[in-house]
Amino acid sequence: MNKDQLSKLKVCGMTQLDQIHELISMKTDFLGFIFYEKSPRYVLNHLSPEDILKINHPAKTGVFVNEEIDTIIETAEKAGLNLIQLHGDETKDFVNRLKQSLSPEIKMIKAIRIGNNDPETIEKIKKMINSYVSTADYFLFDTDNKAFGGTGKQFDWMILNEFEIPLPYFLSGGISEQNIENISLLNQKPFTIDINSKFELEPGIKDLEKIRKFISKTF
Repeated sequence: MNKDQLSKLKVCGMTQLDQIHELISMKTDFLGFIFYEKSPRYVLNHLSPEDILKINHPAKTGVFVNEEIDTIIETAEKAGLNLIQLHGDETKDFVNRLKQSLSPEIKMIKAIRIGNNDPETIEKIKKMINSYVSTADYFLFDTDNKAFGGTGKQFDWMILNEFEIPLPYFLSGGISEQNIENISLLNQKPFTIDINSKFELEPGIKDLEKIRKFISKTF
């Protein structure tokens, strides 16, 4: 695959300060922090919002799942977040109200979780894209599962060729060295590749050498 097709990398599920600083030195474009208590990568089990605030990086991304607006706003302020990733079932109205309540510098990523690739699913995704396009800054496509991500499972990326994607998008869900080449088959290439569980020693502990090799090979 032509390296020019891929421009940015997001590493999600960060919990360790030393690894975060190492990834910053690798020029990782987005750092993902999961603020979802049920996740095995729940960042507040390891770092405080003040710890995250002190991290010098322009794209600290907070991942939230069906969280209260006030909690997201408070966390974004205390942790100095630059992007909010909504990974649950948040409505268009919710996204709009949250965006209006945050600093305009904070960008909004709306995740769309994909399970099957049947006609009903395709129609559902089209409706979701049309619904969120006026309030989100980016989309993120991930594999649908009860754990809301981080399972290492891949959805059928070819479903993305079934519709126009009007915003830049993050591609997530089981991305690895083995399947990254398949991105060349997508009509509209992702703005950012989002990696997580396939590049871990255990949940929240990244395999930095594996990530380093992936960056060298892919970007």
